[in-house]
Amino acid sequence: MPEVQPKTTAATGAASAASPTLPPASEGVVTQATLVRKAAPKSDYKPADVSPQRRVQRSYSVRLWSVRHSRFLEWFYARFADMFLMLHPLWKSIGYGRVEAPVKFVEKRVKGFMFDCRMCGQCILSSTGMSCPMNCPKQLRNGPCGGVRANGNCEVEPNMPCVWVKAWEGSRNMVHGDKILDIQKPVDQSLRETSAWLRVTAQAAAEREAAKAGASK
Repeated sequence: MPEVQPKTTAATGAASAASPTLPPASEGVVTQATLVRKAAPKSDYKPADVSPQRRVQRSYSVRLWSVRHSRFLEWFYARFADMFLMLHPLWKSIGYGRVEAPVKFVEKRVKGFMFDCRMCGQCILSSTGMSCPMNCPKQLRNGPCGGVRANGNCEVEPNMPCVWVKAWEGSRNMVHGDKILDIQKPVDQSLRETSAWLRVTAQAAAEREAAKAGASK
């Protein structure tokens, strides 16, 4: 007898075409986190010498804490600046150039921990809600770019909250929060890796001395 071939109906063929081929269980399950990580754009941006893996692990917790407590840090920084100004005679007698290295060492580690400071030497944290604008991959000093994601994260670093979104949030808690509306000057690259604490103190001391000299005339 001739071999009878099984008939394939249109319904059977349609069902077979509609059914996707499932991978065997041995291949494992691809998680959503893996897909997001693979799809995320790569970048050479490394704030404060922290590796990408470490940044994700930290979830910017300390930086965000600083933004949430911007009002307290504003008060603390004002008292700290007054103390540094009181020590101006000491810095002057020793020499600002001589104390630059030890002060910069302390400043870099304190501000690096608190704000992921990049040591631009022109700190404007008090004007940006305690959110350092140098952490922006584009280093924008006057507001966010047009690429802020719908969830408020950076377009270059999808896991990182936009620096300027957080700056605005922090400024709303501060007494002088409207300073965020001031136009900031471009970064002076010659001041990188210098102490902003000492520079601001020297400027304040010079202004104070000039005011006393003007009043005595």
